[in-house]
Amino acid sequence: MVALSEAGNGDDAADVSVVIPARDCRPYLDRCLTAALVQRVKKEIVVVDDGSTDGSTDLLRLYAAYHRASVKVVRVEHRAGGPGRPRNIGLEHATGRYVFFCDADDYLGPEALERMVAVADRNRSDIVLGKIVGHGRRAPVSMFQCGADRVDLGDSTVYNSLSCYKLFRREMLERHRIRFGEGLGLGEDVHFTVHAYCHARTISVVADHDCYHLVARPGRARRSVRKDPIAWLTMIRGPMRLMAEHVEPGPLRDHLLRRHFRLDAFAQLGGVFLESDDIQRKNIAQEVAALCDEWLTLGVVERLNSIDTQRLAALGDIDRLVRLARIENATVRRRLTGLRWDGDHLVITGTAVLDGIGNDDGISIVLRARHVPGSELVVPAERKGAAFTARLDVSALDSGVWDLRVAVEVEGVVRFGRLGADRDSEVTRPPAKLFDRVVALPYFTRDNGNLSVDVGGHVLAVPGGATLTATRWTFGRRLAMDGRVEVAGESPPPAAIGRLVWRERDTGLERAERVAGLPGGCFTARPAVGRFGPGTWDAYLEVELGGPPARFRIEADNRTVALPRRWWGMTLLRSVRPYATSGKGRLSAAVRRLTPRSAFKRITR
Repeated sequence: MVALSEAGNGDDAADVSVVIPARDCRPYLDRCLTAALVQRVKKEIVVVDDGSTDGSTDLLRLYAAYHRASVKVVRVEHRAGGPGRPRNIGLEHATGRYVFFCDADDYLGPEALERMVAVADRNRSDIVLGKIVGHGRRAPVSMFQCGADRVDLGDSTVYNSLSCYKLFRREMLERHRIRFGEGLGLGEDVHFTVHAYCHARTISVVADHDCYHLVARPGRARRSVRKDPIAWLTMIRGPMRLMAEHVEPGPLRDHLLRRHFRLDAFAQLGGVFLESDDIQRKNIAQEVAALCDEWLTLGVVERLNSIDTQRLAALGDIDRLVRLARIENATVRRRLTGLRWDGDHLVITGTAVLDGIGNDDGISIVLRARHVPGSELVVPAERKGAAFTARLDVSALDSGVWDLRVAVEVEGVVRFGRLGADRDSEVTRPPAKLFDRVVALPYFTRDNGNLSVDVGGHVLAVPGGATLTATRWTFGRRLAMDGRVEVAGESPPPAAIGRLVWRERDTGLERAERVAGLPGGCFTARPAVGRFGPGTWDAYLEVELGGPPARFRIEADNRTVALPRRWWGMTLLRSVRPYATSGKGRLSAAVRRLTPRSAFKRITR
């Protein structure tokens, strides 16, 4: 083992040690190392050259020479068994408060370490998951739906991600001697990450920034469970046993075991099962059954989805397992043929079928709240062959964004597909609709054109407007205002009309004033415009519609705007000039304060 250079220590000790195992990855090293070097944290980059023969060693020498304060290169003789050993060697050379493991063909996103370290320092986190983006490779998504300073291992999906591409507190790794499995052909990071999760007191998630880019390498097949499902099932016993040694029987262990059965065990009964011959299928089923005999509890069974429940009952029936695998891998062919309002109901028509499987047992529409895990609504559909019609009572939905899926049930297995991307040309987005004090906005997502419903105006602008009908000056230098507001072509109830907001155009300073809502969408207000500070103030009306307040610029014309007012207060001349802006005609007010001297200069100028 040879260290080619040393990173700085002492007062310049790193916040993060980036550990990079590298073997024959010359085309990717520049991008990986550059992305690490530009991270705006105190860092050291520990590259373990695992016996490269493609010129990677020469390039690493250059980086070590030009970045002596940041780059440390350790060259070792290559041994079979994957990157577990090089990562462990890199960890032994790490001195940072945190450690981040990065593969040489992947790379960090801009500001990734800065953001993750900030979260870790703020919450004393032992593990921080940063959002992973896939490029030709599948990236995990369930745990990155929303960021969190603290997540509970038993009430979240973070355990679904057992890769090592995370920020770890080094003190935790050393105190519990957490290391990668060595000599393993696959799964060495699963062993490491499971062990780390078991000891992490605080786990955080950065979901609003692309932190790690996972890249497929052309011409080089990644290690895959499809190559040897038996090897994966054999390997996973170790992490499952390790987890069980640290977590007592109960709901938390059942939650974690469910992940292993769903993603490690029963996953081998899917596409890889179909690609196997009869002998291997029998061996796979026997290995899965053995895991079930050892670890499956009633709590795990209660957490299984429909297809895994069916598989559990069919472990002794290879033909049934093959049928289930075909159902799971069949394409859900769906098409949206109609979308319209009928009173308070959104009527959805379309077709749905599981390709190549035959008759199904039923079709329904499933709405899932985008930002509330586990919150969903199932709407049964009437059907005639492959065609279906569903009537969705939108007024029954809670505030939030709801994504629609069509669910096709076949032999007790439910398959889902997002609805809307494939639709008839005449199908258009229905208009927004007002339900008492809540607005609902059906729409097609920008990226894929899938159907969703925004209840409350969380991601879409609420259609509507506020119009000034009269103004007049009243006692106390208040500008009495009357107006009307409409939302989605209708008049909101008085209770929905929230407040009047004046925003100073240059500074962004805001002043909120009370508004009285009236029947028919009318409103009245008496803002103390004469007391505003100098500047140009733009008027908005806010309406509460079940989500964030919908803010409408107040439209006006010169016939409805009161004349300017001036008055002396102490030694200041105050002036307020309400006016309708040119072009769009929106209410604003120019407020000025003048001393006698400046007023005289202006008059005599």
